[in-house]
Amino acid sequence: MKNKANYNTIPVGQLGIIALPGCEELASKIDHYLKKWRYERNSEHKSTLAFAGYEKDTYIVDITFPRFGTGECKAALKQTVRGYDIFILCDCFNYGVTYKMYGMDVPMSPDDHFANIKRAISAIEGKAKRISVIMPMLYEGRQHKRSSRESLDCAMMLQELHSMGVENLITFDAHDPRVMNAIPLCGFESVSPAYQMIKSMVRNIENLSLDKDKLMVISPDEGGMGRCIYYSTVLGVDLGMFYKRRDYSKIVDGRNPIIAHEFLGDNVAGKDVIIVDDMISSGESMIEVATKLKELKANRIYVFSAFGLFCNGLEGFDKAFEEGLIYRVFTTNLIYRTPELQQREWYVEVDLSKYISYMVDTLNHDTSIGELLDPADKINKLLSDKGLK
Repeated sequence: MKNKANYNTIPVGQLGIIALPGCEELASKIDHYLKKWRYERNSEHKSTLAFAGYEKDTYIVDITFPRFGTGECKAALKQTVRGYDIFILCDCFNYGVTYKMYGMDVPMSPDDHFANIKRAISAIEGKAKRISVIMPMLYEGRQHKRSSRESLDCAMMLQELHSMGVENLITFDAHDPRVMNAIPLCGFESVSPAYQMIKSMVRNIENLSLDKDKLMVISPDEGGMGRCIYYSTVLGVDLGMFYKRRDYSKIVDGRNPIIAHEFLGDNVAGKDVIIVDDMISSGESMIEVATKLKELKANRIYVFSAFGLFCNGLEGFDKAFEEGLIYRVFTTNLIYRTPELQQREWYVEVDLSKYISYMVDTLNHDTSIGELLDPADKINKLLSDKGLK
């Protein structure tokens, strides 16, 4: 399908994927797809010099990140990457990876993961032809603007990577994609997982109806209206929104606490509802929104969120599921998921490894990924094939 267009272009360089600690599982799936496609791809050019290294046993680069007893780290490349088209895959929020520091087990923080990106770039020593970073959840993405005398961590991070030679940065559902203005001369893509979310919902939910009288899309706050407008448009259903009333006289955990969620929208009584947000942090506001919707007589409530962090544990969602507040939670496999989360009845994992593989393969051939970034046609075809549209 999409790969046919790639036959007409020469790869930028030999493909190499650097999987930072914590990304091994996702990188392995991406590697599987790339090996399969390139082996099956029939092209008379595959044997030419321009396509040297096109078919490999693996595209994952052999690199290690040994640490000293103090916790300090370095990156050590075990193979050449001269002339390679490198894609660095990093999950900055994988706290399941630990290291030893003075004999203690220390979970890796987002700062530690970001430091590993810079170490990997440093180990490459400018020998690669091009470096792209795939950072599914944007490091410091919530610290993208100033409200007082504060640091601008996300903008500084982007500028630092650009200054180190990164040409493309791919992220998913950026909290505020306008942060790309910090690096106007660098490729920046904030990718929506809308197609994969909808496909997973269609496959996992019985008796699903996309009639506008039976389904509605809700944004939990005003900041998420953009992504919700897209979902409501491609699904052909109505849209609603909650706005947060905050207490601006105090700050708790770095934020003004929420006093209440107020609903703006049509009647939700008897309708299934999709709540769409970029991330589930503690999940408290999501559960409060679901509670308000149930008070308004909503039927089944689904949560679409690219990133399920669950910073305060799973107990709140367990209780919400038992009480019938939330029916299913859909999050991607782009960041760390605990084994406990994957066993929950209310949880559905959305696999994006094939989607990322398409982007890597296409970019390696220096071909536009515009069609991959706009899945409206694929969504319409999916719904038509399932008789839902």
